Amino acid sequence: MSSLTSRSSSLFDDFFKDFAQGFFIKPLQGETLPAAGQIRMDVKETAEAYTIEAEVPGVPKEAIHVTIDGNTVTVKAEVKKEESRAGESYLRSERYYGAAARSLTLPTTINHQQAKAHYDKGVLTLTLPKSSPSSSRELAIQ
Repeated sequence: MSSLTSRSSSLFDDFFKDFAQGFFIKPLQGETLPAAGQIRMDVKETAEAYTIEAEVPGVPKEAIHVTIDGNTVTVKAEVKKEESRAGESYLRSERYYGAAARSLTLPTTINHQQAKAHYDKGVLTLTLPKSSPSSSRELAIQ
């Protein structure tokens, strides 16, 4: 048997995955883990601001877009598949290619004029000061 083949799930596995999702294995904190390709985020709050750390590994900062609209923050990222060179063929490709987006609605409105975004080593850090209602804008990533 080749190491490149994978085991497909059986009807029995699908039944229990749908029927008892989270019943036998409970997550350590609240929700289950995000699906592959989904942007994973940590959200922190202080009296003055929210800080969001989003994992977007392998994505150039030019392909990440952050939009703030009132108290809703949206992060979009896209990874494009590189063209294969002449004479190369893949035996297996497990890398993720495509687009992912994630929106969060925070309890209070964000001051989009003072909001900042920083990208380093695959982690996008957003510093979002709290304020009164305002219009939306896209953040430039440093």
